[in-house]
Amino acid sequence: MVHLDLIASVNPEALLADGYEDALVGYVESFGSPPVALYNRDKCIQILMNRDAMEEEEAIEFFEFNTLGSGMGANTPAFATFTTPTKEKNHVDS
Repeated sequence: MVHLDLIASVNPEALLADGYEDALVGYVESFGSPPVALYNRDKCIQILMNRDAMEEEEAIEFFEFNTLGSGMGANTPAFATFTTPTKEKNHVDS
């Protein structure tokens, strides 16, 4: 699990995505932007499926509209889609 103190130490203004604590993988940096919390997108969708008993399509739609669509400025979290298998990835095969 990522230590929230680490994210706060690089950007005390970084926002977190409520309910997706288990999908937090670290932080990301980009030129001209403050470091922000980084979440595993697939794991966020899996959380919605498990916690809220959503089907995969419903969870994706909910995530894209309510989470990705809720930008809160420069400190908004980022959501990564991993293109190669990682320890953090927990994708449901269709």
